[in-house]
This record gives sequence, C-alpha cells and structure tokens, in this order.
Amino acid sequence: MAESSDSKTDKPVTQTPGLLPSSHWASLKDETANREYDTNDSSSEHTSFLSSTTSVTSTLRRFRSLHGRTYHSEIGIAQSWTPNDLKHIGALEFMHASFLVAMDEKLFLAPVDTSKLKRVLDVGTGAGHWAIDMGDLYPNAEIIGLDITPMQPTWVPPNVSFQIDDANQPWTFADNYFDFVHTRFLSGCIADWDKFYRDAFRCIKPGGWLEHQEVNIAWFDDSDPIPEESPLGQYGPSFREAGNRSGRTFCVVADDLQEKGMKAAGFVDIQVKDMKIPFGAWPEDERQKELGILSKAFTMADLDGWLLFTFNEILGWKPEETQVYIALLRKELNNPKRNLYYVRRVVYGRKPEAS
Repeated sequence: MAESSDSKTDKPVTQTPGLLPSSHWASLKDETANREYDTNDSSSEHTSFLSSTTSVTSTLRRFRSLHGRTYHSEIGIAQSWTPNDLKHIGALEFMHASFLVAMDEKLFLAPVDTSKLKRVLDVGTGAGHWAIDMGDLYPNAEIIGLDITPMQPTWVPPNVSFQIDDANQPWTFADNYFDFVHTRFLSGCIADWDKFYRDAFRCIKPGGWLEHQEVNIAWFDDSDPIPEESPLGQYGPSFREAGNRSGRTFCVVADDLQEKGMKAAGFVDIQVKDMKIPFGAWPEDERQKELGILSKAFTMADLDGWLLFTFNEILGWKPEETQVYIALLRKELNNPKRNLYYVRRVVYGRKPEAS
C-alpha cells in the first residue's frame, strides 16, 4: 500500500550482511543468453486480466509512469512498490486464487461469528478480490476495501465499496466500528506496524477480530540448499536492504512483527499458522501441486512488476543491472531441478470484550 514518497533516501544505512553490490549482476549479463529454463511472462496462462477500475476523481487517475509501468498518483506520503496496471492486476488474480487454495477455499481463518457480521474492513485491498468475495459470501455485511490506488473493478456486489486512503495516516473510522479487519501482503508498505495494530484495535468492536496474512520474503528449496550468492539467495537480503532504506520493512514474518505487534496493541487469543507454499508443479500431492502451479503463475505473470520499483527506485540500481538480475532470477525459478517453496504466515487475534 504505502511507503515513503522519497524512496531513494540519502540517510546512511547499514548494508544487509551477505548482500552483493548491484554491479555484480551487470557483470553476469552474458549468462542471461542461456534461457534453458526460461518462459515468457506473457504466455497464454497468464493473460486473464481485469479490465475496469473504480470510478474516482481524475486526480487519483493521474498515474505515474516509471520504468514502463504505471503506479498510483500522489497521495500524501504513500507510494506503492508494485504497479497498478492491467498486467499486475492479472498477477493479483492468480495470487488471490493461490491464497484460496492454500486456505482450503476459506477467505479467513479467524473464528469470526459470521451470523453477527455487520462491518468488515480490508486494508490494502489491491484489486479488491478478497473484498468482492466477502461481499458475495456475506450479503448482509458492509465490506469496505481500503487502498491507495483505484485499481478495483466497477461492477461489485452492492454491499462492497472502496475507499482511497493511506493506512499509514491516522485512521478516520470511528472507534469500535468493525466486526472484522483483514489485511494481507503489506510487507514494504507500513512505516510503523505498532501504530497499524493500534489503529486496528481502536476501530474493531470489543469481541471483534483482526487477521493479518503475510509472506516471508525468502526462498527455500526442499531438496538442495540455495547458494547465498545466487539470484534466489540474494532475493531476501535485497528486500531486507530495501526495507532498511525506505523505512518500510519487508521482513514482517522473519522478524515476527505480527504476533508481537498484536500483543502490544492489546489483542488476545492470538493464533499463528505458518503455511509451506510450493512453487511450481513439483509436489506429488495433487492439492499441493495445484497450489504450486498457482503460486508460480502469480509470480511469473509479472516478475518485473514485483521487482522494478524496489530495485531501481529504493535500492538505486541501474535499470540494466535490474534487468540482468530479473533474467537470472527467472532462469532459476524455472529450473525443474529445484523444489522451491516459501512461507506464508496467518496471524489473528481478538479484541477483548472489556475493551
């Protein structure tokens, strides 16, 4: 959702241990010619895109163009590290589908009393897939999706609406307003997670729930170790360094910020569930294979989009260095000899009745 408007910070930072300099990748340019495992991001399996966005003011539609992609318009101090164009919306479709498979077709894990569900907030709603599904499933509840960019469709259930705002700013909702607040995949977006959880706590009714789903920004292999100096091995350190520079950490899972922040805010009955998410069709179990195919689909549908802003704008890499890294990363991600996976963490907690 949001990060500092001045991404290329001049303040001194401590470089992440093990992080290779960007010039390292430019020196490997010739290796990108070997496309043994490569595939085209624009192949037919990745072309299902949403075509409409929400109707908002023309000011919010003045999207910024960077590195051949579009990003949200200026809104306070907010700045997204992912694009808002149709190519990326298509990747988000696959991402939502993969999340549903990982959760056994459930939209959330928190034990919410759905018979009393009246108001739900989805923070960082993105293309609005989760909010729309919630609106269909619970037609008597009001579902609000919050994001900094108008990339949601126009045709939505009548009980679903979208608001453009930055969750880093003070929340404008009333105290004790929502029965359920949901958020997912906001790594690299929030400047102060403790404040985020305090804001959510204030706005949730006593007895209501907060659920935060996040992905660990690191790759793992079920069969062989990943060399630290490889593109896969450098992925996590690169994003950690980007978080250090922007002041918006990407290491929400690695640093256990969800459980710590929710406890500090006052939530109780906190539960933590880690999910091993395969990448690709290597699992023997059919359900896991389906999940692996979908998780690879959403990554490869827009690999450039997941990396360009962070590497060029925050880390300050030269565009040619970033493109070499992306090409080498794509090659590794398509290596059939690897059994790759990542970790997804779901944490939920309840606001005490006495609050």
